[in-house]
Amino acid sequence: MRRIISPAFLAAAFLAFAGFPQSASAAKQTAIFAGGCFWCVEADFDKVPGVLDTISGYAGGKTENPTYRNYSSGGHREVVKIDFDDTKVSYDRLLEIFFRSVDPTDAGGQFCDRGESYTTAVYALDDAQKAAAEKAKVEANAALGGKVVTPILGKVPFWPAEDYHQNYYKGENRTLTRFGYVKQSDAYHGYREGCGRDVRVKQVWGNAAYTGINK
Repeated sequence: MRRIISPAFLAAAFLAFAGFPQSASAAKQTAIFAGGCFWCVEADFDKVPGVLDTISGYAGGKTENPTYRNYSSGGHREVVKIDFDDTKVSYDRLLEIFFRSVDPTDAGGQFCDRGESYTTAVYALDDAQKAAAEKAKVEANAALGGKVVTPILGKVPFWPAEDYHQNYYKGENRTLTRFGYVKQSDAYHGYREGCGRDVRVKQVWGNAAYTGINK
C-alpha cells in the first residue's frame, strides 16, 4: 500500500535537513497562580521539573503599571507567571502542586499575610485551562471536605514586579531587616519560617502537602 506523506511532515523534514532550528514554542505554555507571597510561590515552582521560568508580579486589579507600593490599593493580587514545557510537566500537574502548596481554605489571605492581595486564585488563560482548573478545584475541595475558596478567574493583564523581587529566595544582595543587613536569601528563609507557611500547608494537606523544600 502506498504511504501518503503530509506536506507538514515534508516541510519539517526539509527544515531539519537544511539545518534550521525547530521551534519549541508549541511545548511552551504559561500558567498564572496567586498563592500569597510571590517569593514563596516562585521558589516552590522553580523546583518543579519542566518549569522553564517564573516571574513574580501583580494581576487582577483595575490599575495599570502597579508597583509594590500601590498594587494592593489597585485591587491586584501577588501572582507568579509560570512558563513550562508541557512535554515535561502538564498544566494539570501544576494545578495539583499549586493547590497543595497553599491553604486554599483561607479566604482572608495566606499564612501571616492578610488581605485580598494575598488571597489565592487561578487565572485561567483559555477555556482549556479553566476546565482543568475547575476540575482540580473540585478534587481539592473533595480532599478537604468542601472548604476550598480559591476562585478560578479568567485571563487578565500580568504586570511584572520590580527586579529586586525576582528570584528573591536566592538573592545575594543585602537587605535591611529588623535584625540588621542580611542577604536576601537569608531574609526570605527567615520570613518563610516566621510566617508559618510550610507548617500550615502540612496541617491542611498532611502527607499530600507540597512545600517545594523536600520535593
